[in-house]
Amino acid sequence: MKKSFLVLSTFLMLMILNPLLAIEPITKIISNYEDGSYTLILEGYDWGPAVKKVVLPTATLNTEANASDYIIEVERSAVGVEMKSEEAKGSREIVFAYVSDANGSRVSEGNHVTLVLLVHPKNPIDSPIKYVFKDGRGSNQWIDYKMTITNTSTSKIWNNEASRVYKDLYRFDLKGKHTINGINLTYASFEPKTTSAKSPLIIWLHGGGEGGTDPSIALVANKATNYASPEIQSFFNGAYVLVPQAPTFWMQNVNGDYTRGDTDDIYNKALFKLIDNFVKDNPKVDADRVYIGGCSNGRYMSLKLILEHPKYFAASYISAPAYLDSNITDKQIESIKNVPIWFIHSKDDTTTLPDETVVPLYKRLVNAKAPNVHFSYYEHVIDLTGFYGGENYYFPGHWSWIYSHANHANFDFNGEPVLLQGENVSIMKWLAAQKK
Repeated sequence: MKKSFLVLSTFLMLMILNPLLAIEPITKIISNYEDGSYTLILEGYDWGPAVKKVVLPTATLNTEANASDYIIEVERSAVGVEMKSEEAKGSREIVFAYVSDANGSRVSEGNHVTLVLLVHPKNPIDSPIKYVFKDGRGSNQWIDYKMTITNTSTSKIWNNEASRVYKDLYRFDLKGKHTINGINLTYASFEPKTTSAKSPLIIWLHGGGEGGTDPSIALVANKATNYASPEIQSFFNGAYVLVPQAPTFWMQNVNGDYTRGDTDDIYNKALFKLIDNFVKDNPKVDADRVYIGGCSNGRYMSLKLILEHPKYFAASYISAPAYLDSNITDKQIESIKNVPIWFIHSKDDTTTLPDETVVPLYKRLVNAKAPNVHFSYYEHVIDLTGFYGGENYYFPGHWSWIYSHANHANFDFNGEPVLLQGENVSIMKWLAAQKK
């Protein structure tokens, strides 16, 4: 009671002197401090989401904060999921601390402290999702993520998550549902803020690990949220983004097995209807500028829809394709050769082997005189940020979609730049220029 009375008295005086210091109701600040609540701030990275910051309410008004005063222990769990010891429990390294408001924004004086945490692609303890292998297939899932934060100088403990913030994800509507012929598809969507009469539509189809009924997973597992980022949106002067989700995996055939184009899958008809309905239900979508892309499983489905509907899409951007070239006929090559396509792949991909998928497909399109087909063929998938080793740090070769999400691809199969009206362009700038 004494502590609460002193805090309340202090705040009442400060609010009288300067009402702008009332960051949030004083009773809420005291309550959050006393019950040990904290707020997690998540960010997306090339390999998936991570807890980047944690915001702590404090009992007093702060003007400084020291990272060395805090330690953080983490427990990760999920019902029915076994985890290795190194991914179930561990410590988080704090790289910086600062005085903030309740949202984690830095202020000169405030009743919160924000801790900035080290994030690394090789540290599973950073992540609030986990790839779970169950019932014969793997998928990424949100898991329980519990922190215990201790102030070693005061012995105060915060161990109750009050909320979490994921700004990139919050740009999207995650409630989309589409049902046809007994197939239920969920989807996420983004609507641009633009004064244009019509805006293009960017479609992203997820990989094999992002199926289910929670489209947030299809967005965050490999940073597909970036298609709604200000940088990429600027190329299109604002674009709608549609991210459908398969209940299982896009390459599932009627027997529940994988198809590589040798048999039909069970989702392409329902998915195309979802896309077509979305375009019709959103009259500000430019039907002449519908772009489809995806990775791995999603690249299979991107190509499948182009093969089935070659005159519908304005262009395609495709990473780590899983469609076997041997299952594509010469007649089909002729039918799609006029569809602008930009492929991305890495030579060290051991999941979708380039010599069985994208390399022969690209060469066949070139031989068929495809006028607008490009292929950025990388030696490795590297750390584009430079934080973890730059060009000397290799991600798994299958993760070439990183170059798409980051708008990094800007060269063709021969190593020469891709030119648009004499200008060297990136994949997103090129995509934005395509129109039926």
